[in-house]
Amino acid sequence: METKKELKYLTGMVLIFGLIFFLPIGSERFMTAIHATLDLSKWYAQEHVILCLLPAFFIAGVIAVFISQGSVIRYFGANANKWLSYSVASVSGAILAVCSCTILPLFTSIYKRGAGLGPAVAFLYSGPAISILSIILTWSILGTEMGIARMVGAILFSVVIGLLMAFIYRKEEKAKQEEQMNFEAPPAKRPMSQTMFHFFTLVLILVAANWGAPASGDTSSGWFYLFSYKWYITGLLGLLLAWSLIRILKIKWQWVLLGVVATTLSAILANHFISNPKMVPMVPVIVAIAALSLVTLFDRNDEENREWTLSAWGFAKQIMPLLAIGVVTAGFLLGSTHDNIALPGVVPNEWIEWAVGGNSLFSNFFASFTGAFMYFATLTEVPIVQGLLASGMGKGPALALLLAGPSLSLPNMLVIRGVMGTKKTLIYVTLVVIMATISGLVYGML
Repeated sequence: METKKELKYLTGMVLIFGLIFFLPIGSERFMTAIHATLDLSKWYAQEHVILCLLPAFFIAGVIAVFISQGSVIRYFGANANKWLSYSVASVSGAILAVCSCTILPLFTSIYKRGAGLGPAVAFLYSGPAISILSIILTWSILGTEMGIARMVGAILFSVVIGLLMAFIYRKEEKAKQEEQMNFEAPPAKRPMSQTMFHFFTLVLILVAANWGAPASGDTSSGWFYLFSYKWYITGLLGLLLAWSLIRILKIKWQWVLLGVVATTLSAILANHFISNPKMVPMVPVIVAIAALSLVTLFDRNDEENREWTLSAWGFAKQIMPLLAIGVVTAGFLLGSTHDNIALPGVVPNEWIEWAVGGNSLFSNFFASFTGAFMYFATLTEVPIVQGLLASGMGKGPALALLLAGPSLSLPNMLVIRGVMGTKKTLIYVTLVVIMATISGLVYGML
């Protein structure tokens, strides 16, 4: 037994040594892929974690702590009205406007609180796929046909994939139905309307903080006018959250006021001393999250307030390491594309462009399969597809990429596997790829 253990240790050492010894640092493609990995990781940390994931963890915490299990089971449970549960799940993305990674803590919350597999999976797919902003951007840049095809396809996908997952695991779902049949939820601590107010205030903060500039670049439009005030809007929503902390969660107003003052001062100082405009809003957001964490963790009036932040931290511990591994792997293999930067990974972009030309079964499958493993931040899939179309990509594969890419990614898959298990994750990914392939093939023939 001891010899076997030592052999494993020796094998590990030899493999690590060999990997380092034979590193192809003289290869330009390898070094560019390393650069792309670091670039994507840095961009992800700066642009996505603070403004997207951290608020999402707190939203997931609201579901896990403040929204009663009875409410989740009522609307998403195995015995819930199918029309209601799938309708709500399939259009949720229109409200949330999140990416394939930001949806994960929200999906994990409702799934662990007793949601049926079908509605939970429909929610998982629709969250990143049916953002109103992404549909409008697709419509304006890629054309009306593509915009309608993406919107209809994404809504139908979420329902069909959810129903198929529920059918495949019908025995498991039947057992869950029987388990929830006699479930008696304890009385809610506060009216559902108050909890929903608190929940949607956080959702609106998430949406406002990640509001992107109009793709057209038209500075005279009303949309751009509203966008120019996005941080003022976010600040007003933050004050609404402060009111909610005092009025609904019953946290001492003195503590909340200190948090508001600290956040305001940090915003003023950041605007004065930080030259990079993209980094300026990061400071008050971090201060606001730190203040929110402190006032809830040290609140002694209601244990649920402390549990809220601890629950958000639990989601962060579960999800962040897997996302980090996924982002690094995706950057090394497929490169980094954002903000007019295009750094190739070890897989040449020419191979991808060659493989997705025309409208063959292979080109649609390849677009779906590749898109499923790539990481797309919210709205970035549209300019990427625009560039690929200009390089000869077929319209069918373009739609396949739009239907598979935003809702899946390698980081996303790693986390889903930890929640649903390997088999369910493989079936879910396979269903998305197959349906995206068929949709692209049909659309390309029209």
